[in-house]
Amino acid sequence: MTSSRKRIWGWMFFDVAQQPYATLGLTFVFSPYFAEVAARLFTSQGLSPAAAGAEAQSLWGGAQTVAGLVIALSAPLLGAYADASGRKVPWIAAFSVLYVLCAWGLWFLHPDGANLLPVLVVFWVGFVAGEAALNINNAQLPSLAPESEIGRISGSGAAMGYWGGVLSLFLMLLFLAENGQGTTLLNQPPAFGLDPAAREGTRSVGPFIALWFVLFSLPFFLWSRDAAVPARRPSLRQVWSDLVGTIRDVARRPSLSSFLVSSMLYRDGLGALYSFGGIYATIVLEWTIIRIGVFGIVSAIAAAVVTWIGGLADQRLGPKPVIVASCWALIAVCSVIVGVSRHSVFGLPLAEGSILPDLLFFLCGAAIGGAGGAMYSASRTLMVRHSDAARAGEAFGLFALTGRATAFLAPALVALCTAVTGSAQWGFLPVILLFLVGLWLLRFTDPQGDRARS
Repeated sequence: MTSSRKRIWGWMFFDVAQQPYATLGLTFVFSPYFAEVAARLFTSQGLSPAAAGAEAQSLWGGAQTVAGLVIALSAPLLGAYADASGRKVPWIAAFSVLYVLCAWGLWFLHPDGANLLPVLVVFWVGFVAGEAALNINNAQLPSLAPESEIGRISGSGAAMGYWGGVLSLFLMLLFLAENGQGTTLLNQPPAFGLDPAAREGTRSVGPFIALWFVLFSLPFFLWSRDAAVPARRPSLRQVWSDLVGTIRDVARRPSLSSFLVSSMLYRDGLGALYSFGGIYATIVLEWTIIRIGVFGIVSAIAAAVVTWIGGLADQRLGPKPVIVASCWALIAVCSVIVGVSRHSVFGLPLAEGSILPDLLFFLCGAAIGGAGGAMYSASRTLMVRHSDAARAGEAFGLFALTGRATAFLAPALVALCTAVTGSAQWGFLPVILLFLVGLWLLRFTDPQGDRARS
């Protein structure tokens, strides 16, 4: 019999296992490498460096838009079906296998741009699979402990995930990812005889993510157990009918509906910052993979510490104040991104070689990591306060739906604004609006949830 303490630890280790796909893949290693390779390919096809960088960012944003739509359309049905089947762990295992295979496939993005589009597709398929597994895993949260402890558990799990991100990024920079001179942070060639000329050190981010997941997901699969109920094969028609009824019921629950729409917007804005941060650093600030990686370590450490503190604040004050504070911090970050470039800060010219833009963006990285982690953890807690434990998969599926229903919006707006203005900086302006509207809608959300009145 697996103890409740082990179940909690296993659940938290799933965050550790999955975090490198976001830390190394989405933000700090693979996405800037993709931007570098794509921009070089487009430049060789006749575009100016600025236009090539904008085209690379637009391509990444378009792929993210499609992935977000797939997640939005599939998550509620998958969650509802997992609830109705009485089994969640087999679903998590199935999506995990796809996730691992896609992560490994990132190895095949060569510096000359060969396989650019296929690897882009593979990356986002893996991202969709990882999100599906995480959504179903989140649905286990209400069953782990009494509600008074959920905020601390959610915050601690997210913090553990970020510490995993710190360690994975640190290892990647020390031993694998190479800079323009072909050396790692240790000023040595990549480990295991990997060829720096072929960027094999940086490309190994894919196999690294895959192996990391296999190792750190073991506690989850060893200690997580579904409730002792008979396995069922529910009718897809019945699952769909029940889900439609639940969606209709949301309109009669103003606290839940305002929270879902609010979180839809502020999580969309946060996703844009995670996804485009490394690309911005590459194109606007002209950072190397190594410097972006160091930036990522600072970000991830801040995320781990602030998310843990946010979990304690969540338990003491409730999740809503944590979300509000996080939104304001991220609005400040977006303002810096729009106003800071290599040559100026909010229109004021800088001396050649000034390190002020770098320092400001390092501060932004700490804010993105800390505020983003606390926001993610507190949002899970607030969703628990609006959900029934017996149908948590369906509830978190709706949470994922609203988190992704407009997931195309921020990337599409960033891509459109970037294409229209020809500036990677100005492309972030719409993200500020998303956070502001999300904050306004959050005013109508009951911080204690609405289950007693639903």
